[in-house]
Parts: sequence; structure tokens; C-alpha cells
Amino acid sequence: MRTTLLRSFLLLALVARIADAQASITGLVHDSISHMPLVGAEVQLVPADNPAMLGHTATSDSLGRFTLSNVPKGRYALGFLHPMLDSLGVDVPPREVFVDDARSVRADLAIPSGGKLRTAICGRNTTQDSVGVVVGFVRDARTAAPVAGVAVTGEWLELTFKTGGFVRRVPRLVATTGDNGWFAMCNVPSGGTMSMVATQGADSTGVVDVQIPGDGFIRRDLYLGRAQTILVEDMKVRTDTAARSPRRIHVGDARVTGTVVAAVGGKALAGAVVGISDGPQTRADDRGEWTLTNAPAGTRTLEVRALGYYPVRRVINVVSAGPPLRLALSTMKAVLDTVKISATRTYDRSMIDFEKRRKSGLGKYLTADDVARHRPVVTSDLFRLVPGVYVDRSPIGETMLSVRGMFTERCSPSVYIDDHYMWDMTADALDDYVKPDKIAGIEIYNGTMVPPQFQPGLSGCGSIVIWTK
Repeated sequence: MRTTLLRSFLLLALVARIADAQASITGLVHDSISHMPLVGAEVQLVPADNPAMLGHTATSDSLGRFTLSNVPKGRYALGFLHPMLDSLGVDVPPREVFVDDARSVRADLAIPSGGKLRTAICGRNTTQDSVGVVVGFVRDARTAAPVAGVAVTGEWLELTFKTGGFVRRVPRLVATTGDNGWFAMCNVPSGGTMSMVATQGADSTGVVDVQIPGDGFIRRDLYLGRAQTILVEDMKVRTDTAARSPRRIHVGDARVTGTVVAAVGGKALAGAVVGISDGPQTRADDRGEWTLTNAPAGTRTLEVRALGYYPVRRVINVVSAGPPLRLALSTMKAVLDTVKISATRTYDRSMIDFEKRRKSGLGKYLTADDVARHRPVVTSDLFRLVPGVYVDRSPIGETMLSVRGMFTERCSPSVYIDDHYMWDMTADALDDYVKPDKIAGIEIYNGTMVPPQFQPGLSGCGSIVIWTK
């Protein structure tokens, strides 16, 4: 009888213990920066009173889901590990979870939002929506090893309206990487564009543009590389232009390859011009393939143009054994058709503003009557008549527009068509898509007099604004 009773007690204790061990913890791991599930996070559960004790682990699936099974009753600390956390340079504190008689407990985890990360990194004094933070690692382009002591510089344009007009200011911030190559640059403009460059001795990156999102947080890793500065004759001078100085470009011994295709249909764009900003250029072959054999290593800006297609500008990392790049270009017609649809609704207002600016005398202006009087064959012929504007042929055969800049003798102006910024538009492309008889007005500004709405960045190179009928 006693033996039977003892066995019954042992069986009940075992059943109770098994029941205690059947609780589970389920949840989702979310990336609040990209607003996507976080895949591959290593979720860890340890006793709250003994974090060193080996606990339960699980890995989040393609939907960010995880399950921890057979968890005994108790108080726990629940956290996760992921390469994204390492790249952000932040630690997410674990959350406390209680497991009682319930068989399932729901507990979600997340990478904090951009605003919370900004506050955690930069402090409480940066909680206003107008400021942001850029974080990242600086690595060696050859070895991918983090580099300490690198100066990361950021600049952006600020415009303040005062009596007499707009006042331009270029704030400048410098952050230095730590021993692990990590940096944080606080108090940058949220929702705006800034330029960044990293330097250490003879190694550097190119100057790259960074778009700060509205939540004020972005990660931008940079790669340092060695570049050599050489002088090249940038343009063949025509008889109707002034002589110009050789241009400085940056070259190196790195290699970048890729293809250029049409965004619709995937047709190879033979003859497309591919180059590093302020660096070497080449043309794509009949298969759309291209190779830059003398590219400077590190983070650089790649520029791609093809006649009839809207240019592409992309920040790339020129590193050892980097994969080939595939670049897809939309047709210029598709872009300009969109511009014309939106411009039709605002034509009257735009021309009223054009007349106001023309009376201000801040730039040079051509009306439709001026255009008709000069009888240009193509639109770029008009600029041959304007002092300080040059129409030149490049070494690879493109016809380019250039103006006198604030910081350089010659540079490429920003071009706007019907209030739409047309990045890196050549004279050839302009002639192809804007016919002289369709021009309602032209505005030409040098680098110091550009109205703020026609000032896309820090180039100081002036702008050409064209309005069509």
C-alpha cells in the first residue's frame, strides 16, 4: 500500500513538473528603422536572477517570428543579437518576461525607431524633429578592417531669409571613428541632404551625398582608399569659348565592372558613359558592359549617362573583389512626360514668378521673344551667346555645358526643366528634348546668386532654369 502511494506521489510530481515545463514564449522581432521583420535574429532567454546561466535560444524566421518552448515558471530576461545591432553601435536592453501557469506568453522585440536611436546616441538635447544623426563604420577598402582615428566630415546648405534676400550658410561637422571604426555625427539636418567625406592621411573617400530620412536616423558605412590626383585636359576648346585649365581627377589601381541596361525591356545601352565623379570615365560596349581599370578605391559616386535616358547617380563602394554592378536607366521621355503633366497645371504661376525674378536682375534671362530673335538651330546654341556659359566637347565626344563656379574655374551647372531638377544633363540631351520653339523662358544664375529653389546642393556651380510652353 505504501509503495503504491509513494509511486502515485512521484507520478503526480513528475506530471506537475512536465506541465510546468510546457509553457512557451512567442513573438516577433521587428526592425523599426526599415519597418520590416528582422530575419535571423538570435533570441535569448535567461533567468533574470542569474543571467550567466544557460537559457533558451531561438532564431527568428523570414517573418521575424520566434518560439521558445518548454520554459519553466519564473522571471526571465529576453533579448536578441543581430549584425544590425552591431552595425548601429547600440545595445538594446533586454525586456523582462514572467512565465506562470499560462502555456503561452507573447513578447515582441524590436530594433528601436530612428528617433529613439537618435536620442540614445546623441542625448536628450536632440529630440527635436529638425535634427538627425548619421552613424556607421569606416573600413579599409582593401581588407574591410575597421579603421580608427578617421575624420568624417559632413556639410550642408542652410538658407535664411533676411531683409535684402537669402543668406547662405554651410555648417560643418567632424566626427572621429573609435577603435572599432564606428562614428556618429549628431545634429545633422533631418529630411535634408548633406555631403560627407572621410579622410586619414593619404587615404580618403570621395565626397558623397547622404539623404537624411524624416525620422532623423541613417546608417552610412564608408570605405577608405588610396587615390592619386592627376591633371587632364577636360575639354577640347572651341573657337567660341575661352581657354580652360586642366581638370583635377582622382585615379587609382582599383577595378569596377558592370552593365548598363534600359529599365524597361533590359536592352543593353551601348555607348553609355560610366564614370567616377571627379574620376575616370569609360563607355559601355555593345553588350552594355563596362570596366573602369583605374578607379580610386573606397566609397565613391558613380555617374551613368546615355543619350535618351535619365542619368543615374549612385554611391558605390570600390572594394577588393567587389561584385559587378547592374545599372538600369529610365528613358528621358518618361521623365519629361511626367514633368510636363505636372508643369501644365502651374504654367501661369511659373511664368509670373519668372517675370518677378527677371526684374530682380540677379541672373541672366532669355524670354521667348529673345529665343525667336536669335534663331538657334538647337537649344544649346543660345548659351554660346551668354558670357560665362560654355558649350564644349568632352574627350569622349559629349557636348557639355559649363559655367564659372564659386570654387572652380569651370563646373557643370544644375539644370531645371519646368521646375524639375534634371541631374547631370548634357547639352546633347538638352538639345534632344527641349526644342527652341518650345521655350517660354530661360534663367541663368552663377553660384552666388542662385535662388534657393534652384539650389540642389553645395556645388556652388550655378543653375540653368528652362521653362517650356
